[in-house]
Order: sequence, then structure tokens, then C-alpha cells
Amino acid sequence: MNLHEYQGKELLSSFGVRIQRGIVAQTAEEAVTAAKKLTEETGTGWHVIKAQVHAGGRGKGGGVKLAKNLEQVQEIAGQIIGMDLVTPQTSAEGKRVHQVLVAEDVYYPGDSEPEEYYMSVLLNRGTGKNMIMYSTEGGMDIETVAEETPHLIFHEEVDPAVGLMPFQARRIAFNLGLSGVAFKEMTKFVSALYTAYVESDSSLFEINPVLKTSDSKIMAVDAKVSLDDNALFRHKDLAALRDLREENPIEVEAGELGLNYVDLDGNVGCMVNGAGLAMATMDLIKQAGGEPANFLDVGGTADAARVEAAFHIILKDPNVKAILINIFGGIVRCDRVAQGVIDAYKNMGTINVPIIVRLQGTNADIAKELIDNSGLDVMSATEFQEAADKVQQVLS
Repeated sequence: MNLHEYQGKELLSSFGVRIQRGIVAQTAEEAVTAAKKLTEETGTGWHVIKAQVHAGGRGKGGGVKLAKNLEQVQEIAGQIIGMDLVTPQTSAEGKRVHQVLVAEDVYYPGDSEPEEYYMSVLLNRGTGKNMIMYSTEGGMDIETVAEETPHLIFHEEVDPAVGLMPFQARRIAFNLGLSGVAFKEMTKFVSALYTAYVESDSSLFEINPVLKTSDSKIMAVDAKVSLDDNALFRHKDLAALRDLREENPIEVEAGELGLNYVDLDGNVGCMVNGAGLAMATMDLIKQAGGEPANFLDVGGTADAARVEAAFHIILKDPNVKAILINIFGGIVRCDRVAQGVIDAYKNMGTINVPIIVRLQGTNADIAKELIDNSGLDVMSATEFQEAADKVQQVLS
């Protein structure tokens, strides 16, 4: 589950991570009020107006702008709120902006020049350890840095059973070229950031940039936070921060029905039980000349109601030209799935796309007979390749 920047910063701040302070606003008038309050609390004269959407690259799309007075705060906030923000991480249609973060200006003059760094915390699945990835090249696309100057990216692996050791935090500060007050500030920042990551059961923290201010403070100017969905039951307060407006509405509906669904760009709908079989089915569709329109795992209880719900979800995509049902009957009996397909088909009336059903496992022979004798416009298959050939046939 992704958080907005302002939510991520609130989470970090609760663990002692210094952040660029800000107030969220839903309208241009609220933005002006927020700016006034922020000036009273922080003394900032300028304000940064940031679109709050679940996408990176907001500045490139015009979603992050500097306001030097209250008139500009109102004007810029009015321009950003309600716009469809297009960034390198959104679709061509962009994402509708419903709110902005009015943040303090932290690039003020002082004894030294401000410096930007990149830092993220995530799990290294190859080693089974948490990893802090960081670079002196903050504010840039980390992918570009990795490709063009990989020697400027550092990694610090942390054994979750031991935790972040003080020498590791010091090594990070040293590799970033810091000294004096800034060195000490960075070690505190890294330690607090890692604690926040572990205690919140997050899957990703990405802070770009981490800023050393002109007076040697270290703070998070941005915050991309992704929480582990599987651990949300332990964090009811964080689960309540979910913004459904930022998510695919079909995926949200599928989740409410207990279906594991991911929307894709293809033309063949997939209904499968088991993630591994789903991935193999998507490969099968590609080899047959089609493109998977979705990943849909109905789980181990593929009864009529569940199958019908899956049909409804798949058919919400107008690009679907065929549906491939590929079920392995281990926990669930194939004949029960077949009856579920038949019942769902009859309940829905006419389905205007061809359906190929491959059922293997317990009572697969009975299931095939049920499908073949149903009188419905449904094709059955026994082998994987046979299903692929029928997908190719209906698409041609």
C-alpha cells in the first residue's frame, strides 16, 4: 500500500526523522491558510506547492512549484489541484490531483551550500537482508545514476536479526562525504529512518532528496513510502491512510471480492488458481500471439459465485477479446469448477467473447464432460498446448 508524500513524512517524523514540514490542502484557499500557518510556525517566506499523487517525477509534469508570496500560493495551488498530472510513472491520461502539500522552503542561504543525496531502504531478496541504498547524486533519477555512474551508488546491508549497527550509520555518512555537525546529523537520520522502516513493516522507503541544509541539518524533502499489505493487520492506523482514489478501481473491486487481480494492457483475460500457474498462463498467451489482459487468481475456492465475480471483473476491460480459464484441481475439484463456470455463464446471460477452459487434476475428466455437454459457447482443452492453440485460433 502506497502513502502520499505528506503521509509518509508524518510516519517518518513520528520515529524522529527530520522532515521538510508542510500542511496538506484540498483547495487553493486552504493552501493560502496553510502557507500562513506554516510561516508562523517555521518562519519560511517562500513555499513549495507539491501535488499529492502516487507517482514519481511530479516536478517534470508541473506538479511541484515554488511560490514566493501568498498570491502565487493561491495561483499555483489552483492550477495544480484538479489537474491531470502526467509524469514518467503515470499513464498518458495522468492522475487527477485532489490535494497539494504546502511545504516550507528549506533551501535557505547559510554557512554552506545545500547538498542533495538519495537514500532508500528495502529488502534484498537475494541475501534475505534489509538494504540501505544511497548516493551523493540526490534529486536525480536513480535509474540514470545506476546506468551512467554506478560507482556513485553505495549499499549497506543490515541483518534484520541484529539491526543497524552504529558503525554502519557512520560509514554511510562518511561515504556521502560529510563531516562535523552534518556527519552526526546523518548518522541520527539513518538510524531513525531504518527504525521507522522496520517498525512500520514497510516494503520500501525512498527519500529523494535527503537534504543537507546550509546550516548542516539533515532532512527528508520527499518521502515515498510503500507498506507491506501482509502486515497491515498490525497497523490499523496506517491501513486507514489508504487512498482508493489513487488505485485502479477494478483492482479495488476485485480485492473487495477476495480476488487477486492486476490489470494489464492485453487482449486475453486470465482466470487461474495459483500465482505460479497464472504466470505460466500469461507466458502461454504470449507464445500464442496474444497479450494477457490481467492477472487474476481466484484462489482455492473457485465455486460458481467466485467464478461469476471473476467473469464480471475480467469483462469490465473492453480490450478483452477472449478468456482463458486455466485451473489445476488440487484443493478444489475440477468438476466443481466446471459447474461453477456453467452456472456463472447462465447467470450472466450472453458473454460476447470466446471462452477456453482447461481443467486438470481431480475429476478433470468429469469436468471436461460437463463443459462439452453444457450446450454453451465454451471450448474445453486438456493439454496446455491445446489451450494455447485455441487461444491463437479465436484471436486470428
